[in-house]
Amino acid sequence: MSEPSSRLIFWGLLAVALLPRLLLLPFNENLYGDAVVRTELAERWLREPHLITSYGDGAFQFGPLHLYVVGFVLKVVPDRQLAGRLVSLLFGVLSVVPLYALTRRLFGWRAGVVAGLAFSVWGLHLQLSTTAASEALSLFLMLWVFALVAEGLDENRLGPIFGAAGVLNLACATRYDAWLFMPLLAVGLLLWGKDRVAAVTRAMGFGLLCLPFPLLWMQGNELAHGDPFYPIRAVEHFHVEWARDGIGRLGQAGYRLMNLGFWPGVALLTLSPGVAALGMVGMWRRWREEQEVRWLVLAAVVPALYFTFKAAVLTDFQPLARFTVTELVLVLPFVAPGFEALMGARGAGARRAVAGVTAVVAVALPLAVGLYTFRADGGWRDSVRPVSPTSTNPVPVMEAARFLEREVAPRGGSVVLDTEPSYLDIQLAFFSGLPDERIARVRWETFRKHLHELEPEYLVRFEGGELARDSGVTLEGRTLTLDGVAYEEQEGFSAPVHVYRRRPTPAK
Repeated sequence: MSEPSSRLIFWGLLAVALLPRLLLLPFNENLYGDAVVRTELAERWLREPHLITSYGDGAFQFGPLHLYVVGFVLKVVPDRQLAGRLVSLLFGVLSVVPLYALTRRLFGWRAGVVAGLAFSVWGLHLQLSTTAASEALSLFLMLWVFALVAEGLDENRLGPIFGAAGVLNLACATRYDAWLFMPLLAVGLLLWGKDRVAAVTRAMGFGLLCLPFPLLWMQGNELAHGDPFYPIRAVEHFHVEWARDGIGRLGQAGYRLMNLGFWPGVALLTLSPGVAALGMVGMWRRWREEQEVRWLVLAAVVPALYFTFKAAVLTDFQPLARFTVTELVLVLPFVAPGFEALMGARGAGARRAVAGVTAVVAVALPLAVGLYTFRADGGWRDSVRPVSPTSTNPVPVMEAARFLEREVAPRGGSVVLDTEPSYLDIQLAFFSGLPDERIARVRWETFRKHLHELEPEYLVRFEGGELARDSGVTLEGRTLTLDGVAYEEQEGFSAPVHVYRRRPTPAK
């Protein structure tokens, strides 16, 4: 069979990638990946647009590029629950183009189509493409980088290599895990290629052209905070705390064992067992037989090994499923080569059977996980929700948020909002429709100031939150008294969320 036109393949893969993401968009909600916080920071930037130069200049521990992009879209689509998700949808769908280009160049158009189809039903990426986290944008940029590097190596040209360095600057401005690929790809460019002079030239050129954003960002943080790596150290601090919590739950041995198999485990669960297994087989076979693709194998394996070492040996890192996507997506170009390596000269019936079962499981697994976790809480649902294609907040949180959005926000009302250890109070505030100036948040240092200025009619308490431990709070049955003001608990809400209404003051 001759190769169809590239235009036909591109449009076909874009359509296949768009369909499931478009179907999920109306139902999914911002939950993981700091999607809510990123949207709120983008709103702040939009109110006062400026060049973000450091952690304290409006980006905090996040890369500034994603905030800019979400901010611009908010200008056009002023819907905070939708704008960031549209950004992810756009770049999530477009990612199939550089993935196909990369795979086709290395292994042919059929392998490219297989990679694109597997990508289209990748459950974890379906979630990332329909929520306002930064992974969809970051992954699109990284796939573009890999496609340009493959083009430069294949054609022995510097232009694509230098273009890859430029795009990698954008990726580094989006997420910090992209920084690891600056030295990694530079070494790969140096080690592979028959022309050693050309290899040195492209490696040095690539390395130097990767530096503009990182150097400017480091300078900004040095000037603002006295530490060029201030944001990275802030992220590391979070991970150390998360790791301590994990060790407390699982013990040292359990925590190390879980993290030892984290990357392959997430690959098998989210890409599906058949796709992941074929891709890994293809990686191993091509590593042994084709020196030209070893740089891509290393781009997938080295970061996974590095973070596994930090998590399982140093225990100062907590891996999350969304952190694995850059490495896992590089399994997909090797699926078709892995299939050929396994099936060899076997008959057409066996080949069709293996391909069919792999395809069915690749579709059925994310569908089953998505339905299992959709607007349902508790048990294993909470464990697999981070990799589910459906992203929905806990039902009790959304019940309270929709109540505030329906009954309080339109009337210009205000609310007291308790803290929640897993930051669900931030989720509730985001979906409540209430602006910040009408929420007295216990999480804020200005809580008492806002409380006395607003005199809120409603109060939301979380079980395990800080409000019940406040010296100004008395909780007796269904009555909560805050600084001498009594609130009565309302019916119709579920634990761990409790909604109270201010008791009317008796007429004098």
